[in-house]
Amino acid sequence: MLNPERTIISQYSGAPTMRRLVENMNQAIDPSVNLVDFYNWCWNVDTAVGKGLDIWGNIVGVSRLLKIPGDLDTFGFKTDTIPYDWEPFNQGTFYRGLINTQAYLLPDDTYRTLILTKALANIVSTTAQNLNKLLRNLFPNRGRCYVTDNGGMSMTFVFEFELTTPEYLILTQSGVLPHPAGVMYNVHVIPTATFFGFAEAGPTVLPFDFGVFYNPS
Repeated sequence: MLNPERTIISQYSGAPTMRRLVENMNQAIDPSVNLVDFYNWCWNVDTAVGKGLDIWGNIVGVSRLLKIPGDLDTFGFKTDTIPYDWEPFNQGTFYRGLINTQAYLLPDDTYRTLILTKALANIVSTTAQNLNKLLRNLFPNRGRCYVTDNGGMSMTFVFEFELTTPEYLILTQSGVLPHPAGVMYNVHVIPTATFFGFAEAGPTVLPFDFGVFYNPS
């Protein structure tokens, strides 16, 4: 309380003991520090940490916990799965039907970005312009990322830079990517420095005998 003397009735205004008791009690129960901490650690999403961010995650509907597939090397044919989940002869073992997963807790900074992006996804209309803005907010200064309309009620989120396993899981498991109702979507990552190309494409392509032709399928 800013002015505890206002709580003292007039007949005790000259009683030093009573005034001291009121002042000491006011200092003991002063909630201003707790209110500031609550605002910074819980209420303000830009500065919230730990449990405060967990509360915001529950509000917008996105979890800090992600399930990451295990890193067992399994023999199989080449697919478009990213990250790759297959290995060739003499390197991968036959799949035994066991589900090997591990839990990954997003750190506060990554989780905060995910929360803000999910909050935007909850209220934004799913136009290409808005979805592109959402991707730029989620991956600032990483490179080009955008959506493409494939026709036939399908769309693709394209990333022209490498994604880490947690980032890929955020896109595919967290539900943060909005899309129009009834439209199927997929995530396509274009790896860098692995494909054959000409100099006009920039420094990320490889020459003969080093890079393979890019297969967009």
